[in-house]
Amino acid sequence: LECCWHCRNAELSNVQADNGDYLFMHGENIRIDRFRLNGNYSFQYCRNVVIRGAEIHSKDAFWNTEDVTVHDSVLDGEYLGWHSKNLRLVNCRISGTQSLCYAENLVLENCTFGEDADLCFECSSVQAEIKGRVHSVKNPRSGRIVAEGYGEIILDEHCKAPGNCSIETGKKQSGEAA
Repeated sequence: LECCWHCRNAELSNVQADNGDYLFMHGENIRIDRFRLNGNYSFQYCRNVVIRGAEIHSKDAFWNTEDVTVHDSVLDGEYLGWHSKNLRLVNCRISGTQSLCYAENLVLENCTFGEDADLCFECSSVQAEIKGRVHSVKNPRSGRIVAEGYGEIILDEHCKAPGNCSIETGKKQSGEAA
């Protein structure tokens, strides 16, 4: 579908795209508010993108991106954010297998993970504050991950140096429901 390839300085609001494979490939300086996408390989190789209030169902979304921030959104699809640099997710719901792997300077703030979000953070440098539980974490490279709980933590001989990511269990704030 070669739609919105190599776009520069684009601003969109209240947009829905179905069968939107490869949407926004190689885009730069993109601002999107209230967006719904069903289509694979979205936002690959994009730079300087801010998305708010989105629902994105896309395999390989945000592959090899740089300086992308997503706020208050649902991100559903396998291999989310692979090989990204400076990907920041704020108040997002993340689902899909092998999310957020091979990322550099990945930041998650107040995000939640679905039960199918497994094998997350492999070879990534990450700073994450996660609400709720993470089904599985595999071999993060460095940084700090704080979640309310974990299903499985895999740290094996394939973990890349420095291999010093702190994986912590955070406590619910007083007054929060158990």
